[in-house]
Amino acid sequence: MNKRDFLRTSATFLLPAAGIVSRPASAATAAPSLIRVGVRGGVDEEIWEVVTKVARERGLKVQPVVLSGSVSPNEGVHNGDLEANSFQHTPFLRDQNQQRGYQLVSAGDTYISPLAFYSRKFKRLADLPAGARVGIPNDPSNQTRALVVLRDQGVLDLRAGFDPFTGTASLADVTALRQKVELVEVASVVLARSLDDLAAAAIVNSFAYQAGLIATRDGIAVEKRERNPYVNIIAIRARDKEAPWTRQLLSAYQSEPVRQFIQQKYQGSVIPAF
Repeated sequence: MNKRDFLRTSATFLLPAAGIVSRPASAATAAPSLIRVGVRGGVDEEIWEVVTKVARERGLKVQPVVLSGSVSPNEGVHNGDLEANSFQHTPFLRDQNQQRGYQLVSAGDTYISPLAFYSRKFKRLADLPAGARVGIPNDPSNQTRALVVLRDQGVLDLRAGFDPFTGTASLADVTALRQKVELVEVASVVLARSLDDLAAAAIVNSFAYQAGLIATRDGIAVEKRERNPYVNIIAIRARDKEAPWTRQLLSAYQSEPVRQFIQQKYQGSVIPAF
């Protein structure tokens, strides 16, 4: 059994879908000898293989635990079967805390998978003519991201007081269209395939990448990295916020070898946020 298969098998035993067994309170308060980090397969799994090596060189033992299906990385951290997880952004964590009563917080930023607008016909959003049909995702999270980009690019105004760190935005929150374009709501999975039928479209990174599009290379407008709530994070229990191992774990992730790996491996489709 290779290392990756072992990790996937470990996830099955550590976090069974039908209930998770918590550690005793005394064990939960002790400094862990092994930092178990819940991740999803793919990008996060690949990055954490590098983080684990950096951490080991610095004297910290880290085990990425690859989770799939209905197993919740947040439930694992909440119950103490994981010390941390790395798969989500702040708005998702906020919703999970509110819905499930978790007390999880961010230990720090990891990367952003940028949403961008793409076009077959135009080089800038400013070039869109009146009546141009612009596709935006129809789900609340990604529609908010698209509307924020359009706001930042001067295409439209959003209601006063809107803050993407605390809420979402929809077409009902658009108070003015500075460019007289038509905003068309489309499922994210369809937008990349519909690009030829639209003047421009906001496409989330995963679907853009499948279509051979990279935000930093092909996008005509890309969401900002700075002060962006959709930057991915490492999540931990609130009581571990100041723990020495938390600082060590974040430092291992936000290291130069990890930065170089992300930049070289993903070529702008995933961007370090540190």
